[in-house]
Amino acid sequence: MGFVDTLKRLGKHTAVSLLGTATDTLVLWFLSSVVFKSYVGEYIVSPIISFECATLVNFLSSSKLVWRDRMQGENLKSYLKHFLKFNASYAGVFFLKMLLLLGLERLTRWDVVWCNLIAVTICGFINFFMNEKVIFKDTPKS
Repeated sequence: MGFVDTLKRLGKHTAVSLLGTATDTLVLWFLSSVVFKSYVGEYIVSPIISFECATLVNFLSSSKLVWRDRMQGENLKSYLKHFLKFNASYAGVFFLKMLLLLGLERLTRWDVVWCNLIAVTICGFINFFMNEKVIFKDTPKS
């Protein structure tokens, strides 16, 4: 796959990521504003739940719109295999996101939603690389 194709895929990934970011932000806002009132609830539990919601939205969107040509069959086993890798990758990047979120909050005292948006943006590029090279890697056609 050439550079132009990679850029096109990055554009699609960015669009899908915006949907995931919207999901993450809305769920986080709801949980941190309405459900949880403690620091742990707002800055630990809420981001974990919102991130998992966004991960599911991102996976479903990515598998249909970004890496459809790399899905090996559209059966449940294939989806589960890809989702487990996708979720594991996103979980790893989630820890980086949390470090960034908490670090930004400590340094700036900004609201959790703003810190989250910055952290999600940085982690989006890492997620693209993981999706491109590991989860939905291009397999040679036989």
